[in-house]
Amino acid sequence: MSFNQAKEQIGGIYKSIADSLNDIIHRVKLSKDARILDIGTGDGKMAITLALNGFKVITGEPKDDYSMYAKKNWAENAKKAGVKDLITFKPLRADNLPFGDGFFDGIFMYGTLHHINHIELALRECLRVLKKSGVICIIEPNESMIEAIKKTNPDHPDPVDPTKILKKLPVNFDHVRELNLIGYIIRKI
Repeated sequence: MSFNQAKEQIGGIYKSIADSLNDIIHRVKLSKDARILDIGTGDGKMAITLALNGFKVITGEPKDDYSMYAKKNWAENAKKAGVKDLITFKPLRADNLPFGDGFFDGIFMYGTLHHINHIELALRECLRVLKKSGVICIIEPNESMIEAIKKTNPDHPDPVDPTKILKKLPVNFDHVRELNLIGYIIRKI
């Protein structure tokens, strides 16, 4: 299935943000055999977009949060897009990842960071499991998108800017602005 066909099949918010997610994936230029981790499965937007680009993806949520996210049915969306066989779900916590040092070539978080309580610990853990030449992509909604979300979900967390934390870590990073999203492309030094 083509990328545009998948956007139509899944529809909803995915249809409006998929191009921005896809653009960010293309900016990082990972090889097709890269090991990819998507932290914060949600309804599968990031994992599906990665899989539509030919990547095999491990995705996960904390075990205690999974039942809430299972209701969003990421697997059904992945099946609609024809990429379910490229995505593996594994319960995980961003601040205690169940993988060895230097395991992944790329780590992606879409709309996840502002839900994490211990952001610096989670970022350090991502760096631990990232290969030396790897990349972390954090994609967060901007303030106007969060305001729109809060109209239907007033308890939703505020947006997070990880810049201060990133400056303390052994990384280089760039900002990417796409429609209603702010991305951070992070590479180990």
